[in-house]
Parts: sequence; structure tokens; C-alpha cells
Amino acid sequence: QVQLVESGGGLVQAGGSLRLSCAASGSAFSLRDSGWYRQALGKQREWVATITSGGRTNYADSVKGRFTISRDNAKNTIYLQMNSLKPEDTAVYYCKLERYWGDRRDYWGQGTQVTVSS
Repeated sequence: QVQLVESGGGLVQAGGSLRLSCAASGSAFSLRDSGWYRQALGKQREWVATITSGGRTNYADSVKGRFTISRDNAKNTIYLQMNSLKPEDTAVYYCKLERYWGDRRDYWGQGTQVTVSS
């Protein structure tokens, strides 16, 4: 069973930075694509960024140039470096481990709150 544990959220002023981490246990981590999503209060969950098993990255337009997704396969961990934060980045952030040929299930973390004050 795969478990994802997120950390690094908190309260920061606009223009500040935070780094989120998502540690995965148990399952072919290096073979899976992974990503970050967020959900603001009263809104639907939205995609933020993806990193493939091969290290290619892709970003939502709203965070491009400010956020960086990365992974450390030796540590089974995904990161999201968030710079130049804006109040509209306030949300619960979730990491996701994608299905692959050996396991057709996706896995989600429990979420970590990021609050950006103006």
C-alpha cells in the first residue's frame, strides 16, 4: 500500500517562498509520474505541476516561472518550490502519485495548507 506524507505548508507573506515535500512509501516511486494539485476554499481542485518518471516537468500557467517541481528518487520524495507567492496561491496543496503499468491506482497525499497573506 502506498502512503504519501506531505509537509512544508504554512503561513507566508506575499512575495515569500515555501517548499513543500511529499514522501512516498512503498511502491515503485521512480517508475511513476507525480504531481501537485491545489484546492482553494469553495473551489474545485486544480492541477499545479507534473514531473514525469523521466524528469520532464509541466506547469499550470498560473504558477509558471514561480513554482518548481522536482523529485529525488533516492528519497522517494517530490518537492514543490514556491517563490513569489501571491494571496491567490492560498489553498490546500495535494501531491499525487500516478498509476503505472504495475499498479493501475493513483495515490493522493492528505494535503497541506498554504496561506499567503497580503
